[in-house]
Amino acid sequence: MRDRPLSATLRRTIGERKHGTLDAPASSLSADASVDEMARAATAGDVEAVGRLYDALVGPIYRYVAVRLRRREDAEDVTQLVFERIVGALPRYRHDGKPFAAWAFRIARNAVIDHQRRLRPTEPLGAIAEPRDGVELEALSLRDEEIRELRAAMSRLTPDQREALALRYAAGLSAEEAAQIMGRQAGTIRGLTFRAIESLRRHLTRGSDR
Repeated sequence: MRDRPLSATLRRTIGERKHGTLDAPASSLSADASVDEMARAATAGDVEAVGRLYDALVGPIYRYVAVRLRRREDAEDVTQLVFERIVGALPRYRHDGKPFAAWAFRIARNAVIDHQRRLRPTEPLGAIAEPRDGVELEALSLRDEEIRELRAAMSRLTPDQREALALRYAAGLSAEEAAQIMGRQAGTIRGLTFRAIESLRRHLTRGSDR
């Protein structure tokens, strides 16, 4: 699966699933179309809109998955699986006023949970490295080192705190969008996020004092 870039694989999947070819008709989407506008066009059969959805969401979804999983290769594979599931489910997607991103991240969340359940019986203990001094939440990016650092610190949070933090900061979702994914109220998500950040600060401060 990792013998060619993720984007190339997904674009082939998109094209074959829609038309049996990689050629696509011209899209009517504007250059500054929103994710929800892309989603409406994609469900209507616009292949370019599906590709643009991928371009818009692959970074946030990969960051979310990478924070939740330990190995970069697993994060890449699960991200690819997520987009294959998104493409496969597009014909069943209904525009009910909720953000498309929330629907897509529910798929990502379920894929991560499935992957973790499969690995848990054979997962080695102590596989997460200790966090390094001076880690800041705002430093989160696609760089592997920073993802490993934040993930190690996040391992000390409650499951709900980790989930809220990953959705808000790794994926860049609003409290309202994260609430829809987790089945909570937006205020609850803000509270979980605040407590998670305070816990990280306390932990990292103790680490820097050693």
